[in-house]
Amino acid sequence: MRARRRRVLVLTAVDAERDAVMAGLSAAGRVAGGFEVVTVGAGPAAAAAGAMYALMNALAVDHVRPDLVVSAGIGGGFAPAAPVGSLAVAESIVAADLGAQTAEGFASVAELGFGRSEHRPPARLSRAVADGLAAAYGPVLTVGTVTGTASRATELADRHPGAVAESMEGFGVAEAAALVALPVLEIRAISNAVGPRDRAAWRIGEALAALTAAFGKLPAVLEVEAAHDGT
Repeated sequence: MRARRRRVLVLTAVDAERDAVMAGLSAAGRVAGGFEVVTVGAGPAAAAAGAMYALMNALAVDHVRPDLVVSAGIGGGFAPAAPVGSLAVAESIVAADLGAQTAEGFASVAELGFGRSEHRPPARLSRAVADGLAAAYGPVLTVGTVTGTASRATELADRHPGAVAESMEGFGVAEAAALVALPVLEIRAISNAVGPRDRAAWRIGEALAALTAAFGKLPAVLEVEAAHDGT
């Protein structure tokens, strides 16, 4: 028996990312084929609010329950794991600067006892997506302030061993998805290295092209995994 296609809600920060995702889905023949792509705004707060609005609209207005939520867009990559122009898929989605700075160093909101600071996408699915997209796989860090110095990049890498990318929306999207008990993925196309801020070295066009290519491949990867699950 053929597996039912997953219904996927893809959330991006800005319209350029949405357009790149849509171009990939169009190339795969999947516009209006189980995927909805919505722009929710930049930063953790806008992402959480926009994601919840999109989810409530799907559930209460359209009466459609997504099977999967995906936070997607461009982001910074940690060298050497995720160079510019490559892709990264989150093994975990981490609120990297939500907490308190103490004399002993940074304490996460989870360590302070005020909530969670990490979401874990379904392990087999996220690993399969990383393999299918030839992407780096590891923690993707959500920050409210983009890293702009070598010292902060080193601090984040030390606190989160194996981190592959930095973005501003993943944790907000994951919080919204968790509230309605939906699994989440995060996919990032790398436009710049995490470290000293050098706009001249950014390759946004290259990253958007990589994002388009990723979403050209993603539907087939998800179908294979859905068949394995028997859903």
